[in-house]
Amino acid sequence: MPEEQAFCVLVKIMYNYGLRELYKNNFEDLHCKFYQLERLLQEQLPDLWSHFQDLNLEAHMYASQWFLTLFTAKFPLCMVFHITDLLLCEGMNIIFSVALALLKSSEAQQRRQLSQCNSSLGFVVHQRRQPPPSPRHLLAPWSLSPPSSHRWRFWMDLWTSKEDLLQADFEGALNFFRVQLPKRYRAAENARRLMEQACNIKVPTKKLKKFEKECQSLRESQLQQEDPIDRYQRENRRLQEASMRLEQENDDLAHELVTSKIALRNDLDQAEDKADVLNKELLNTKQRLVETEEEKRRQEEETAQLKEVFRRELEKAELEIKKTTAIIAEYKQICSQLSTRLEKQQASTKEELDIIKAKVMACERCRDVFSKDGPLQIPAVTQDNRDSDVDEEKDSLKAQLRELELELAQTKLQLVEAKCKIQELEHQKGVLMTEVQAAKNSWFSKTLGSLKSSTSNQSPSSPKEGQ
Repeated sequence: MPEEQAFCVLVKIMYNYGLRELYKNNFEDLHCKFYQLERLLQEQLPDLWSHFQDLNLEAHMYASQWFLTLFTAKFPLCMVFHITDLLLCEGMNIIFSVALALLKSSEAQQRRQLSQCNSSLGFVVHQRRQPPPSPRHLLAPWSLSPPSSHRWRFWMDLWTSKEDLLQADFEGALNFFRVQLPKRYRAAENARRLMEQACNIKVPTKKLKKFEKECQSLRESQLQQEDPIDRYQRENRRLQEASMRLEQENDDLAHELVTSKIALRNDLDQAEDKADVLNKELLNTKQRLVETEEEKRRQEEETAQLKEVFRRELEKAELEIKKTTAIIAEYKQICSQLSTRLEKQQASTKEELDIIKAKVMACERCRDVFSKDGPLQIPAVTQDNRDSDVDEEKDSLKAQLRELELELAQTKLQLVEAKCKIQELEHQKGVLMTEVQAAKNSWFSKTLGSLKSSTSNQSPSSPKEGQ
């Protein structure tokens, strides 16, 4: 059973079943229960009651734990569980039934024990009485095997009965209730038979109420027979004790109140100090927030300016790249045209040379000269003029070609420089974008952290300020 349910059962037993009343008003209700038990014992077991009167053995000497602890102090749990079940079903009257059953079971057991001992007395003259084999076979014949001295003392202690109580003195009776009686019901079978016998014992509620009235009348008669001075003195002592207790409680409460006020004042001072510190931190946080916002705005402006500069530089670079690309395309076109023209001129020159060579070879005189001297010999003036014209044209073409090659090389160099510059600008752009993003992230994280800290510091201080 969980602890919560067990506590609820305890509260139910204490309040609804009247167990709490036994502890109130100097145990007056408990003494009334003792009186009722003694009256029931006088009616149902008069010889035992008379013996208890002779020994001055009162009910509170052996039955106080039965009522206050519901038999849990000495008796085994297997028996306590049955008693608790009966208590929850039938109420506090079951305590009287169980108490009478405990006392009556001793008488019934003694009768069975005496009859069994007499039947086996002839066989065990030289030894002591023999014990029953088991608590589960209480009605079976005793075993005829001679018991040892140790087993004999065990069973004699276990089955001490009403006759032993009648013969026992004051200490022996108390020892019986304290030790021997709980030991008898360690076996579950004995506890079950005791519960059956307790259920068969009916304790009328009217009779208990009658005994309760008798107890109250006896208490009142004792108060009336008592000397008024003694009664007043006792009442005065009781009131003085109550007054001293109340004064002590009042002092304790006053001390607790003063201590609580001092503690509350200290807590209040600490809360106010903490509130001041939090307010200062809030102001500082607000100031830092404003500064951070200004820094953010300034960084945004710088970022916008950097973006504009990068955009302009990028546009310029793109324009230069376009121009350079157009120039390169024009130079390529010019070079291709010049190459084509040069090839055409070389082809025409070769054709002319072939024609001239064919004409020279057709002439017999010129052919001999050509064959003897090897290459074709042209007159000096004409050949020189031609060579000069061809050389001049070749030189001019070579000069143009060199100029075009130089311009092409310069254009390529400018193109390479433009590409390098574009790459450098793109690298700078990436670095700046990374820095801007890092600055944004750091600023945002700092701003968010400061806002969270200020919010968390402000939230616990607000209820205290309300108080």
